[in-house]
Amino acid sequence: MLIAVDITEKSFGDKQLYTDLHFTVEPGEKVGLIGRNGTGKSTLFNIITGEDRDFQGDLRIRAGSTIIASRQEHHGFENMTVLEYIQGDLPEFSELHEIVTTYPEHMGDNERKIQRYTDALDRFSQLGYFQIEDELEQAFTAYQVDPAKLYGKLDDLSGGQKRMVELIKVQRARGSAALIDEPTNHMDYVAKKAFIDWLQAATEAVLVITHDRDVLQEVDRILEIRDGRAYPFKGNYDQYLNINKNQIVSQVNEYDLKQRRINNLRADATRFQVMKERSRDPGTIKRFKSQELRARAELAKLETAEKPSFWIDQDSAAELGTKMTNAYQKYKAQNIKIDTKQVDDGAERLLVQVDKLSLGYGEAPLFDDVSFSLREGERIRLQGRNGAGKTTLVDAIVAKMTGRAPAAHQFAGRVITERDINFGLYEQEIDPRFLPLTLYEGIEQTLRESDMPISDQKIKQLLGSYLFQQSDGAVVIDRLSGGQKARFQLIRMLINNPQLLLLDEPTNHLDLPSIEELENALIDFNGAVIYISHDSFFAGKLGGTTIPIG
Repeated sequence: MLIAVDITEKSFGDKQLYTDLHFTVEPGEKVGLIGRNGTGKSTLFNIITGEDRDFQGDLRIRAGSTIIASRQEHHGFENMTVLEYIQGDLPEFSELHEIVTTYPEHMGDNERKIQRYTDALDRFSQLGYFQIEDELEQAFTAYQVDPAKLYGKLDDLSGGQKRMVELIKVQRARGSAALIDEPTNHMDYVAKKAFIDWLQAATEAVLVITHDRDVLQEVDRILEIRDGRAYPFKGNYDQYLNINKNQIVSQVNEYDLKQRRINNLRADATRFQVMKERSRDPGTIKRFKSQELRARAELAKLETAEKPSFWIDQDSAAELGTKMTNAYQKYKAQNIKIDTKQVDDGAERLLVQVDKLSLGYGEAPLFDDVSFSLREGERIRLQGRNGAGKTTLVDAIVAKMTGRAPAAHQFAGRVITERDINFGLYEQEIDPRFLPLTLYEGIEQTLRESDMPISDQKIKQLLGSYLFQQSDGAVVIDRLSGGQKARFQLIRMLINNPQLLLLDEPTNHLDLPSIEELENALIDFNGAVIYISHDSFFAGKLGGTTIPIG
């Protein structure tokens, strides 16, 4: 055993996050950590690293082990170079580097210092730190980050680049265990392959928070955080789906029997009460009263038990029998409700045409001679490496539809769009204008900009449909979790019943049930879709024509 987590209780204010949550991680084991948004997956990382000690229970880590985790916030590190930042988190680097670089200046003939210097030199070499800069530059190149940024300030990096830096740091640390949060968000297909190759070859234990099904296919075990507990599933994603189906079927059966028992007890309690009140014989009254009290006591116990969360992927759910399907549909966990209004007039209008387009910044284009047309009902997938110009192309299409100049220079070609298209845009990053607003204000502003009727009832209905609590409406958007921000993006994209959807990595940050709901909504959507996604499962569901960019 490398890590053992035994948490009896963990709360945030009035919200109880975990109750009797237990799991272990073995040396060298690859574990995927999944769960609905808001179940506390990142909090578990903070507990394992010791940043969060406010819980009841026990955390045990094997003596001498080194736990390396990706950092979410970088306050206090802004002015460090990226190289200094990474080196500062590498095991033993700072202490060894101090000895190796300063002792030659003052150790003289001091045998103790000479021995310490010699030992440090051997250890520094053993850990491969003499080649650290070359290794990091190669890693930056593999993950498509300019190696020159290694020597710039950490604060000059974008959010996506900081995520890559964290991943590179954790991989190079070669600790006993690596804790990585959503590593493949914002990765292109080449970088994702590099990560998966590392995951397969890594000798350290890896605990990775992810809903990327390509990554989950490569783990040894999946831990699902659900209802305050950790549920283990041996094997990869395909095996998880099969085991989860069988477990959920059993749990639904048990819960259904419990609900029937509750209904019977309610009827019994009422019947015993009536019979008690109608009786005249003291002995009979006593007997019915006793039966009523027993029924009500058992009923109270059953009614206080919280309803478990039930979710089965739709392909597995389709294999259930009619009786089980009805029970599952009755009790399954609530999911987001995406309404892609279906207006099919039988026409296949040409909405977008891109003809021999060349776009770029400065003097050189990012891509040349890209051509395609898009009609209603069609799907187009833009595929290429990060920086190849996929998002730039989407911006050019949006610019044409809105009558503004595109952000990039148009070297050649043209973009033609039909007039007055209702379109919805899902961007990787939320428009900065919305970040200082509360969620309620953000939805209100979105309705206003789309010339939609604004009412308190409409905003509350949207909050509920996308699994927000009403209290979430008062939270500033910049402080929402990644999953919550993604759901706000979906609201903005679909608010005006669009005919055309443009999606840039829409599955980032969404949990598995939400991704499935999004896939179904897009499959049912009668309008046109242009999408960028490095999620092979998502692309397999949507299909369409693939246009290579770059």
